[in-house]
Amino acid sequence: MTQTDRRLERAIIGLLERRAATSSICPSDAARAVYDGDDDGWRALMEPARRAAWRLVAQGRVEVTQGGRPVREDEARGPLRIRRAGW
Repeated sequence: MTQTDRRLERAIIGLLERRAATSSICPSDAARAVYDGDDDGWRALMEPARRAAWRLVAQGRVEVTQGGRPVREDEARGPLRIRRAGW
């Protein structure tokens, strides 16, 4: 795992901790939090942010949702949201 991967995981957890228990975030929120620039370079971190979310799902720390319902990685298509596990 790279340092960027670890930073993305920490960003996801940190962003969720700062929100209401039932709130969710977009993978782009984590990508923007980790990117160190003023342009659209954060977009290159979108896929790594999604992978970070799936690693956290495997650890039981978060859920990835679509339409407000948890989805598995193999069934997820399109925009995703990330929320704390158990909501």
